[in-house]
Amino acid sequence: MPGNDIAPMRTLSVIVPVYNEAAYIARVLEHVKQCGYPCQIIVVDDGSTDATADKLLAVEGITILRHDRNRGKGAAIRTALPKVQGDVVLIQDADLEYDPRDYRELLQPILEGKADVVYGSRFAGGGPHRVLFFWHMLGNTLLTFFSNMLTNLNLTDMETGYKVFTAEVARRLVLKENRFGFEPEFTARVARMDLRIYEVGVSYSGRKYAEGKKINWKDGISALRCIIKYNLFDRT
Repeated sequence: MPGNDIAPMRTLSVIVPVYNEAAYIARVLEHVKQCGYPCQIIVVDDGSTDATADKLLAVEGITILRHDRNRGKGAAIRTALPKVQGDVVLIQDADLEYDPRDYRELLQPILEGKADVVYGSRFAGGGPHRVLFFWHMLGNTLLTFFSNMLTNLNLTDMETGYKVFTAEVARRLVLKENRFGFEPEFTARVARMDLRIYEVGVSYSGRKYAEGKKINWKDGISALRCIIKYNLFDRT
């Protein structure tokens, strides 16, 4: 466990949505297990059609939930949330773009009693960053800008895959989006919950499409729709 500068945590619940990540999932889960915190690892196999299911069966000490068809990241997170037993919930992507060695920095604001929600920003310092797609970076920046306008937050990376929040926040969340619209919906909802939101820099090793990257321009259009919908219309 980390040192005495932060409060003890009984369990960290790590939610791992996975779809066709047979090449990476075993290594990701091994890195999560080595993060230095007691972990409940909940993996949601979101209708994978490759060898992901077989890879998961070979990993001990995890909870595996399955969708019979691909429903999306948001749907996978909704499936996992009722199974959470930890004090803190962390969303971990199932590839190697985000590094579990960043958990200490992500968790510290919550464990010090300063934050209820923490975003791991790819654009706010942190560790090494692989240099890749300019248009993806620009799209993320614009989506974060529009989200900030409507939430009155000053995030640098609303679309980050690293979102960490307390179990109390998890119990209060009411989520609807099935796919990558989870990111702006989550942001809109926590912005209205009068929570203490922090952001810390994380490392990032982005993938090329040949390496399995899935998000595309259509997801950007959907994210813009969700920013408008969940900030201006669906405010439940």
